[in-house]
Amino acid sequence: MKIVFASNNKNKIQEIKQQLPEDIQILSLEDIGCTEEIPETADTIEGNAILKANYVTEKYGYDCFADDTGLEVEALNGEPGVYSARYAGKQKDVHDNMNKLLKALENSTNRSAQFKTVITLNLNNEQHLFTGIAKGEITSQKSGNEGFGYDPIFKPVGKNVTFAQISLKEKALLSHRGKAVTQLIAFLKK
Repeated sequence: MKIVFASNNKNKIQEIKQQLPEDIQILSLEDIGCTEEIPETADTIEGNAILKANYVTEKYGYDCFADDTGLEVEALNGEPGVYSARYAGKQKDVHDNMNKLLKALENSTNRSAQFKTVITLNLNNEQHLFTGIAKGEITSQKSGNEGFGYDPIFKPVGKNVTFAQISLKEKALLSHRGKAVTQLIAFLKK
């Protein structure tokens, strides 16, 4: 089976490809000739995942899946949430985003947070949503070189290291995206 993953984020593509069985192959937006930026104008993570999947299905005619992810920090009333990628501005710089978040939590003892990923699957004229959540806490400094995004400052429950300090394989077992992809694979295998 070949299916379009509505993303050009190389890190996400690699993370998801690693989880997929050999009989499911994904095509990126680049692979189908979609070079434009897909608007992410919804005010929820679910809404953005739906927008991206619908964009590809409507404009390109492909069955596809799309994801959106947000980091929700308890002490910040769920921020940055749907604005995680552009938390520190339109430049979408991961270091600026992490620095802004660490500064916002500087005097907070509550470091609880969760990553939330929603995958929208458009398949055979039906839409299905899969949600994965990884609970943890925000560290006080960046640690590790693996992963991407907020991984260097997110320590999942039960671990003494950040997502950026573990392998992709181990992260897939613990992460929000890994959990949502597991649900997606189970559905596609039916």
